[in-house]
Amino acid sequence: MESNTETPLIVLLIDSNANRAKIVEEGLKGAAVVKQATELHGAELLGLVRQLQPDAIIIDCDSPDRDTIENLQLVARENPKPVVMFVEDGDGALSKEAVRAGVSAYIVDGLSTNRVLPVLEIAIERFKMVDALMKDLQKSKEDLEARKVIERAKGILMEKRKISENEAYATLRSIAMKQGKKMKDIAENILSVSSLFDD
Repeated sequence: MESNTETPLIVLLIDSNANRAKIVEEGLKGAAVVKQATELHGAELLGLVRQLQPDAIIIDCDSPDRDTIENLQLVARENPKPVVMFVEDGDGALSKEAVRAGVSAYIVDGLSTNRVLPVLEIAIERFKMVDALMKDLQKSKEDLEARKVIERAKGILMEKRKISENEAYATLRSIAMKQGKKMKDIAENILSVSSLFDD
């Protein structure tokens, strides 16, 4: 990971225990600006994440509870960020739920000054990697859907105009270029118009 000397990370630390919070702050000294908050829930947490736009979120707790998991799911859905969770008592079921809710690093009984920054850096890189994969997956789904729509529109043009597949494709492309739109949009328009005349 690139050095943080020029632009320190902004980290939102959520912990109601002052001693634990101090360990995190010491571990990130010089590498991050730590914004501390005690327990936050739902819209309040989401509002703070929107306001601060932190590079990462660190949550310290004895053991995660259902509320914490639900809060993380909300953040992951609305404003995803790398999340590191340091817990003192690990629960197998809840740890899996935490990871599913968007936690990038789940550390049991391992909070120490010299571990905070390395764990945070790895969590950020892992988040970036997963985020890139998810975006690629979403783009692949969208591309596949666009191809399906274009194929159906080509079929309609071939049938109505009695033209070849290549000619139908060229027609779609030509219209898209003239109108400055994507071929998928033109294809969807053709399908919409065609549906008006279906029995």
